[in-house]
Amino acid sequence: MPRPGRNQVAEKPKNFFGSLKKLFNSLSTWKNLIIFSLLLAVISAIFSIIAPKMLSKLTDEITLGIKPDTELLTEINNQIKENNMQKDIVINDVTITINDQIEYVKLLSSMNVNDQDAMLKTFDKLPSSIYSLVKPKMNIDNIRNIAIVLAILYLLGSIFNYIEGYNMATVSNNFARTLRTNISYKINRLPLKFFDNHETGDILSRITNDIDTIHMNLNQSLANLIANLTLFLGSMVMMFVTNWIMAIVAILSSLFGFIFMFIILSKSQKYFEQKQKILGELNGYIEEMYSGHTIVRTYNGINNAQKEFDRLNKGLYKSNMMSQFLSGLMGPFMGFIGNFGYVCVCIAGAILVFNGHTTFGTIVAFMVYIRLFTNPLSQIAQSMTSMQSTAAASERVFEFLDEEEMESETHITKHLDKSKVKGEIVFDHVKFGYDPDKTIIKDFSVKVKPGQKVAIVGPTGAGKTTLVNLLMKFYDINSGNITIDGVSTKELTRENIHDLFCMVLQDTWLFEGSIRDNIKFNRTDLSDEEIMNACKVVGVSHFINALPNKLDFELKDSESISSGQKQLFTIARGMLEDAPFLILDEATSNVDTRTEELVQKAMDKLTVGRTSFIIAHRLSTIKNADLILVMKDGNIIETGNHKELMKKNGFYADLYNSQFEKTI
Repeated sequence: MPRPGRNQVAEKPKNFFGSLKKLFNSLSTWKNLIIFSLLLAVISAIFSIIAPKMLSKLTDEITLGIKPDTELLTEINNQIKENNMQKDIVINDVTITINDQIEYVKLLSSMNVNDQDAMLKTFDKLPSSIYSLVKPKMNIDNIRNIAIVLAILYLLGSIFNYIEGYNMATVSNNFARTLRTNISYKINRLPLKFFDNHETGDILSRITNDIDTIHMNLNQSLANLIANLTLFLGSMVMMFVTNWIMAIVAILSSLFGFIFMFIILSKSQKYFEQKQKILGELNGYIEEMYSGHTIVRTYNGINNAQKEFDRLNKGLYKSNMMSQFLSGLMGPFMGFIGNFGYVCVCIAGAILVFNGHTTFGTIVAFMVYIRLFTNPLSQIAQSMTSMQSTAAASERVFEFLDEEEMESETHITKHLDKSKVKGEIVFDHVKFGYDPDKTIIKDFSVKVKPGQKVAIVGPTGAGKTTLVNLLMKFYDINSGNITIDGVSTKELTRENIHDLFCMVLQDTWLFEGSIRDNIKFNRTDLSDEEIMNACKVVGVSHFINALPNKLDFELKDSESISSGQKQLFTIARGMLEDAPFLILDEATSNVDTRTEELVQKAMDKLTVGRTSFIIAHRLSTIKNADLILVMKDGNIIETGNHKELMKKNGFYADLYNSQFEKTI
């Protein structure tokens, strides 16, 4: 199952530079390590820029070693002409006799300068004295020294890249861990209002997808961006330093290719956006149709559903094909840019070599510089795109971390021991509204005696669940007061209040784990016997005993456990919680009538000795309540037990009778 938000279109940051500034400020703990890593990336890039220059020198040195010494040969020719072969010549302590001079002149006269093979054969027939002077000689010491320096540059570049990659992986992993830890602590300090106003999928997307985006791009893009900028600028400078004519040729040839590349990018961008949009529509449509598949079949809507699916699927096919096709051209075009640059450099270099303005080694160096110049541009574009998504992700994460937290309670010193609490609760002229302009609880006052079973009934939106949220201090009241055993909830910490209450909600919550772990959640002092007794009371023990490993059976999302069975587990969990107050919010809404009767008896046992608040729409389940509060529009309009309220024949009686009316 995909994570929430996985198929959402990547957002652009509202404030790109502001988001990045905040991100880098959060990385201050690892500032020195990041600077060191980026410095290593720059040095490694500089080594890559210097290496072609050394490669050029190595090529020229080897080239000199495989051809005769033409300068010395010219000097020999000049001296032979001056002496007219009348005496011996001494050059570099080597004596060239008259006979050797005559033989050499004869060879020159018979040499065909247009036949390279003939020239090489003639060269091999030179007199030994002349051959010893002009024969090819490699300077092995220079070649070895240059090769060693070149090997050291490449080796150090690789080592620095490894260290930089390791350091950035360390920083990104630690930073992601810190963000997740901060978010984990932040969640516990956020008011319930935040979760009521934000979708669960959006919150999970920030914790998972956005942090993963920051982690991945911080690890890969930041150092790559700096290194590629260094390569791009450095290679451009080195090309002009080496040979400005070939530098201009290389840049112009690459620029010609990049114009086509940017045209393709501009064309493909709209198809990528269209693909993401249609993909979201298609996923949403599939989810709707499959979740309501029974209704679709019942109303014979299969053909219409299939037509709409085909329309969306065809649109996705077209946009996906075009986006993939155009983006697939990037690779060949990058290869074309490089190859076109190679060709232009080779042509220009050959002309310059032929005219004696440069060397063959310079051409070799420019072949490498072309690659160092063209590749970083695409890498820089990719890194900038990644940094944009990083800025958007960090903006969402920091927006979450900057949310207003619940008021600190470090100044609160009062504490109620749940083992000594009597169980009296008083609502004294309580007023509350989720928005300042809209009051829901207008003037609520009631006194609940210890051990009473209080039922809260009323139509939807009357304020029943809101009353429980105020009692649990999930929200702070606007005015009035709520006291527990005479102590105001304003003078008690939320943790203390939550410790006094046991809640069984309409929405069941089970996590992936054993049945035992789910029932004894956050309790370590419960035996298997106590757990099974609670399950027996609520009527779920027979189901557990039928499972392969009983209490050790692992609950998973894929397991076919009904909503009623899940709710019975949560009720058993509530029964084992040793708290003086009990809140049941539609706790039997997902069980059948027979199980409801069994659970109702269990609830009667559960509420003995506890002050209980029961929110129920099925009024038959609260007939034995000690006190029934009938709410409407945020006010209590009727109070009393079932018999008293039925005798009044008021709003409660109308609600109760409406649930048992029979259509004749």
